[in-house]
Amino acid sequence: MKLNNYKYLVFAVFFSFSLVSCVGQQYHKPAKVTVVKKSESNSTPFPSQPSSNQTNTNNLNLNLPEINREFRAAWVATVANINWPSRKNLSTEDQKQEALKILDLLHNANFNAVIFQVRPSADALYKSSLEPWSCYLTGETGKCPVPFYDPLEFWIDEAHKRGMELHVWLNPYRAHHLSAGSVNSESMVRKSPSNIVKLKNGMYWFDPASSKTQNHVSDVVKDIVSRYDIDGVHFDDYFYPYPSYNGGADFPDYESWNNYKNNNGTLSKADWRRDHVNKFIERINKEIKQTKPYVKFGISPFGIWKSGYPAGVVGSSQFDELFADAKLWLNKGWIDYFSPQLYWPINSKRQNFQDLLEWWQSENTLNRHLWPGLNTVEVNVPNKATEIVNQLKIAQNVLNKNNLGAIHYSVAGLTNNSEMTTALKNGPYKQKAIIPMCPWLKSTPLNTPNLQLQHISNNVVAQWSTTNSNNVFQWVLYSKYGNTWHYDIYPKQQTNATVPLIKNNENCTTLVLKAIDRLGNESQAVVKKI
Repeated sequence: MKLNNYKYLVFAVFFSFSLVSCVGQQYHKPAKVTVVKKSESNSTPFPSQPSSNQTNTNNLNLNLPEINREFRAAWVATVANINWPSRKNLSTEDQKQEALKILDLLHNANFNAVIFQVRPSADALYKSSLEPWSCYLTGETGKCPVPFYDPLEFWIDEAHKRGMELHVWLNPYRAHHLSAGSVNSESMVRKSPSNIVKLKNGMYWFDPASSKTQNHVSDVVKDIVSRYDIDGVHFDDYFYPYPSYNGGADFPDYESWNNYKNNNGTLSKADWRRDHVNKFIERINKEIKQTKPYVKFGISPFGIWKSGYPAGVVGSSQFDELFADAKLWLNKGWIDYFSPQLYWPINSKRQNFQDLLEWWQSENTLNRHLWPGLNTVEVNVPNKATEIVNQLKIAQNVLNKNNLGAIHYSVAGLTNNSEMTTALKNGPYKQKAIIPMCPWLKSTPLNTPNLQLQHISNNVVAQWSTTNSNNVFQWVLYSKYGNTWHYDIYPKQQTNATVPLIKNNENCTTLVLKAIDRLGNESQAVVKKI
C-alpha cells in the first residue's frame, strides 16, 4: 500500500515525469499555524480546549470535563511482511507474540485504533471460504497456520481488550503481489482467470470493470463484516494500478472495454473506468451498513486529487492515473472517514502538507471524518518526530475539533523509532482519547449503567454493569476531588476500578460513570456521592 522504499522510488520518478502547471480551484485558507521547534516537540502538549458537558442526573448539576476525542491509528502492513508477521515462517506462538508487542506499544502510546491488513492481494489472513490463506503467514498460498488459529480473530480480541478499534484493511483489486513468489494452484489468479490480468512488472490485477470482480470483492467484504467483530473496513490507494506497474502502458482491460463499446457505450475510457470504481465504492458502503450499521467505511487515497488542486501543488493525479475520483466519494458522503495519504513535509514546495489538508477539508462538504495519513516512517525531513508532531498540530488547527484524527504509516515508524513514540506520547497523545462520534450513522441509545461502590481502606472500589452491554465499547469513570474533575477510560471488559479517597490532599466526593458505544456515543451518567 504505502511508501515502502520501492514504492517511494517509484513515486519520485513518477512525480518527475508528471509535473504540470494548471490553475487550481480557489478556496479560503485559514492562516498558517506556528509549528513547534525540535526542543519543544517532546515536552509541550497541545493547548487544551476548555469546554464542559452540562449534565443533570439525579437532580445534581454537574460540570463534567469534555472527554478528549481523537482518532489515533497506525497501519499494520502484512504484504511482503512489512510490519507483521516479520517473516513468513514464524510459528503460531511467535506470530501472536509479535502481534501483542505491537498492540501493547500502540496502547501504551495512547493510540486507540489499528488498521490491520487482512487481504493484501486476493488472499486472507483469516479463515475464508472465498480466498486462500495468505502466503505471508506460512510461506505458501493456501496453507493455514499450524497450530491453527485465526489471526484476524486474535487481533480483534486483543485490540478490544485494550480498548482499541480494529479496522480491516483490504486491497480491493490487487490479485497477486511480486513478494508472494510464484503463483500456485490455490491463488485467485488460477481460480478466476477470466477477470484477472497480468501487468508488465509481474503483478496480477483484477479488472475493476468486470461484474465478476465487483461481486467477488463485495462478497469478501460482506463475509468479513458479518462474521467478525470489526469496527471498520478500510481500502487503500490501489484502484487501477499505478501506470509504472505496467511499464507506462495502458491497463490491459481490452475485452471489457470492447464489450462496452460494442453495446453502444458512450463514455470515454477514462470516465468509464472511473464510473465503475465510483459505483463500487457506493455499493460497498451501502452493503456494510446493511450488514452492520455501526461498522465504519474508510478510504486512504493518494494525497493529490489532481495536479494543481490546490493551486501550486504538482504531482501525480489519482483522478487521471488511478481512475479514482476520491473527491467525489468525499463530496457524496460514501465514506465515514477519509484519510488522504499526505506523505509530504510541511515545508515542501510542490506537495505541501498543510495546503493539501486545507484543500481536502474545503471539499469535506458533508463533514465526514477527515483523518490525514501521515508518513511516519519515511517523511523526508531531518527529524521525523518533530515533523509528525507539527503535522498533528496543523491538523488540530485545520480540522473541526470534534473530528480530530490521523493514521500513521506505518507502525514501523513507532516500533523502530523510540523518539517518535516518545514525542507523540509526551505531546499530542499525552492524554487518552475516545473516537469522535459519527452523527450520520444510526445507533441505539445506551441504557444508563449501574454503579456500586464499596469502601476498602483508603480507597473506594467502583463496580458497574449495564443491561445492554453488547452495545458498549468503553466506559468513562469521572472522579471529583475538591472542585477538580478527573476521568479515566476503560475497555468494555473492565467493569471495576479502585479509586483513592484522597488525591493531592483533596477528598474524592463524587464518582460519575458513562458507557460509550461503538460509534463514540455516550450514555446518560450515573452519579454516586461518596
